Amino acid sequence: MNRVSIAGATGYTGIELLRLLVRHPTVRIVSLTAESHVGQNIADVAPSLAGYLDHTLVALDPSIGEECDILFLALPHTASMAHVPELLQRGCRIIDLSADYRLHDSRVYNTWYKTEHQNPELLKEAVYGLPELHREAIGPARLVANPGCYPTGVILATAPLIQTGWGDVGSLVADCKSGVSGAGRKLTTGTQFCEANEGVSAYGLGEHRHTPEIEQELSRLAAQDVSLSFSPHLMPMTRGLLSTVYMDLKQDIDRDRLHAHYEAFYEKEPFVRVLPPGRYANTHYVAGSNFCDIGVQVDTRNRRAIVTSAIDNLMKGASSQAVQNMNRMLGLEETAGLDTPPLFP
Repeated sequence: MNRVSIAGATGYTGIELLRLLVRHPTVRIVSLTAESHVGQNIADVAPSLAGYLDHTLVALDPSIGEECDILFLALPHTASMAHVPELLQRGCRIIDLSADYRLHDSRVYNTWYKTEHQNPELLKEAVYGLPELHREAIGPARLVANPGCYPTGVILATAPLIQTGWGDVGSLVADCKSGVSGAGRKLTTGTQFCEANEGVSAYGLGEHRHTPEIEQELSRLAAQDVSLSFSPHLMPMTRGLLSTVYMDLKQDIDRDRLHAHYEAFYEKEPFVRVLPPGRYANTHYVAGSNFCDIGVQVDTRNRRAIVTSAIDNLMKGASSQAVQNMNRMLGLEETAGLDTPPLFP
């Protein structure tokens, strides 16, 4: 059995990781950390796991790196980098669910996260953990940077179009809508029920910290600098993330041709479902799963591609994608522990 530990086990992403890992066929959970709940049983903090786990929560100590093969860091942004160098020295391999190692350039990180990166030398080693694009590099990696939820949805929706060169990358717009769980378990004014329910609000326009992550990956695909307009919105739902991406086309391409290209691009991907022509992504149909559903359309009047994608922000946008990366790192089938249909309704 492969030994795994989770740091930050009582947040939404940590609890989702546990829900998946307790049923994983080759995994044994070794230790769980939660700084604010040290000494408590995980089932007391996460009652949904009662009967599945009997672990006392501990503080994050470097020695944890000696006890496990894979360590998931489900910590807040800027917190992981204080621990990663020493944990790697202890011999474990790390999947970091924060943003601390997603950006390859420390100057970009410093600008967008308003703090100086503590170990920029590791940014070049860290592999961006989107298996559909970086599968071969993920396998042998010591440090995998699990993508953010918005970047996962936008990149998967856009990658096939960027790869062809059919689109004008200077016209790229991503309009995205996320469930409230994307803000994490810690209460804030904007995520209280009375504040979020029955309302839709835009936030972070032109300055959301996932922007450089999206641009980094699309620039690599396009072999040129890509800059986009990214508009995130908060929706009054618990989970789910819908992305609608717009890009002007350089040539006349109809929907059937674009659809055929997307099907070919993702033909061998177990967790990307390209929907039939005329159908568009819906968060209901991916809830609780590692799937990304994609629907395409061409606005022929304006010669513009419109691509929709839907993921569960806590799953393919975080925890189940981390398990997919773990499977790849351990040489397992990527679908291990993940091959289940979405929840509905």
